[in-house]
Order: sequence, then C-alpha cells, then structure tokens
Amino acid sequence: MAMDSVSVAVAAPQEGFLAELARRLRPTSRWGLARRLGLVGYLLGYLTWFFTKGMIVDRISVTISVATLMVIVNLGRPLRVWLTLLADLVIYGGMWVAYDETRGVADGIGLPLQVQSVVTIDRVLGLGYQPNVVLQEQFYRADVVRWYDVVASIVYFSHFVVIVVLIAALWVWNRRQWVRLMRRTSTVLLLACIGYVLLPTAPPWMAAGGDPTNKLDALPPLARPAGRGWTHMGMHSFVHAWETGRDWVNRTAAMPSLHGAFALLVVVWLWPHVKRRELRYLMLAYPVSMLLSLVYLAEHYVIDVLAGWAAVGLAFVVWSAIERRIAERRMPWLTAPPDADDDSPGDDEPDAEPAFAGSPR
Repeated sequence: MAMDSVSVAVAAPQEGFLAELARRLRPTSRWGLARRLGLVGYLLGYLTWFFTKGMIVDRISVTISVATLMVIVNLGRPLRVWLTLLADLVIYGGMWVAYDETRGVADGIGLPLQVQSVVTIDRVLGLGYQPNVVLQEQFYRADVVRWYDVVASIVYFSHFVVIVVLIAALWVWNRRQWVRLMRRTSTVLLLACIGYVLLPTAPPWMAAGGDPTNKLDALPPLARPAGRGWTHMGMHSFVHAWETGRDWVNRTAAMPSLHGAFALLVVVWLWPHVKRRELRYLMLAYPVSMLLSLVYLAEHYVIDVLAGWAAVGLAFVVWSAIERRIAERRMPWLTAPPDADDDSPGDDEPDAEPAFAGSPR
C-alpha cells in the first residue's frame, strides 16, 4: 500500500499531451490563432526542409528547431513561462555541448584506443562468430539496396528525432515530468561521456580499416552503409551533408552506444503510460531494431548497445529511488507502519489515500 501510494505520488498526471496541446491551440483568442498559424508554418517549413535537404541531425540545427517550436506553442504566455523556457533551453543545449566537448578531453588525455578488446567480447557474445561480419556477409550487397537497408537507415537516423520529440512534447505537456525525464537523460549522457573519455573505442567500420588516417585490421573489410537507404529514397544531398559532417564528430565515441541507449530510454519512459499490452510489446521492437541496425551498419558492436542499455537501467533505478525518497520525506504518512496498538475490528481495510496523492510533485 505504501509503495503504491508513493508511486502514485511521482507518476505522471492523467491529462494527455494532445489534450494540453489542443488547449493551447484553441482559437479563442488572438494568441490561440497565432499559435495555430505558427505551428502550421513550422510543419510546412520542416517538411520542405526534410524533402529537399533531409532530416535535421546536427546539434545546432536540432536545438534551433526545438527552440522555434517551443516559442510557437508558448506565444502569449506569461513572462515567467518564457524565463523558464529560456533556462530549460540553456540546460538542454549545454547538455549537448558538454557531450561534444568530450572529443577534446579524450584527445587530451590520450588513453589507448580500444580495438581488439571489444572485438573479442563481441565474438564471445556471438558464440564464436563476429556479429557485424556475419550480418553483412549474409545480408549486405553493394550493388543492390533491399527493404531492410532502407529500414536500417530510417531506424538509425530516428535517434536524432525521437528523443528530441519526446523531450519537447513532455515540456509542453507537463514540465515536472520533463524534469524527471531530463534527470534520466542527462545521467545517461554523463555516463556515456565518461565512457568516451576513459574508453575511446574504434567502432566496427574503423576496426575493419575504414579510417584512412588510422589503418586497422582487427576485422575483415566492412561497409559503412548507414545512409544508403536515404540515397535509395532520393535524398542524396542529405546523405552527402551527413557524411561530410560526421567527420567532425567524435568517431571513437562508441562505448556505450547512445543510439541504443536512447532507443531503450524512450520505451522505458513511455511503458507505464501505454496500457495496451500489444502496444507495449510493439514498442520493444524499437530498441531491438536499433540494435540490429547498428550492428548491421557496422556503427557499433553488440557490447556497445548492451552498455548503453545498462546505463539506462542504472539511470532509472537511481533516480526512481531518489524521487521515491523525496516523496517519502514530503509525505511520510505514505510509508509509515501501521499503529501496533490499533487492533480494532474492521481496520483491516487499507487507509484512504490523501486526496492530493495523485497530483504531480
């Protein structure tokens, strides 16, 4: 009873995101109409960009697009909301700046590059087979693009969109829940940054000799076809821009995999809010398909993804315990033991929860 009450106390409110967004977009005032028109313009602009230049994936452009959307849906709101929004955007942008800065820190420390160690671990996980090599030998064909190549490309690049959409939507819906999500997201990102600094790791494509500046031969030659599905769909300029820009990122930021971590984080966060069992199981296909795509595209080892999943599990366990402890301190009666002297008949029924127990913190 006590733990159930605490869980209720930290759970999300029942009002849905779409209901909250619809409330803000009601054309009952000039601001409601302005938000609607702004949102339509934003969607048209995003779709135009998508079909001409492809998906927005670089940090600066993603931050600008998120900030623009948040400005539109908050038109006409009080000054305190704008100040909160500004502070939250600074936190969001700073989180990613800190992530990008790990490249310089890792280069400055000069720790040895992990190559053979991760290859060996993956071979053990593959029961003597190397998963990246097996998947490309069985399914990759340089002269033909098949349906799973397109799916793999879409799943791979969804990493740059799905988590951002969840963060933005949650801010619109309920900022208190946004804070809870950001605690977990930033913790995963922190753990990843520590891994990138202390364990710079050559991803499979690099270990197979794909980096002309650092020739390695720990694996047989592997293709790096993450963008070929988009090229097959006609988005050549997007793939060219991405392939050019990826040379500026931390190419040894592989352990743990943020692609794998965020795919699982989204599912774990949404899990208690999805009541239908079949939809829950369908959601599990996202992190699993991300794992298969990352390995097939030679972007990550299996162990990279498992490490990312472990980081997500740790972040949720730690923050759930902290939030439960905070709730217990604010409402100690929720976890207080029953009165040992009170053994009167009819008191076996659980006490009624406080009327405000279900409200957000």
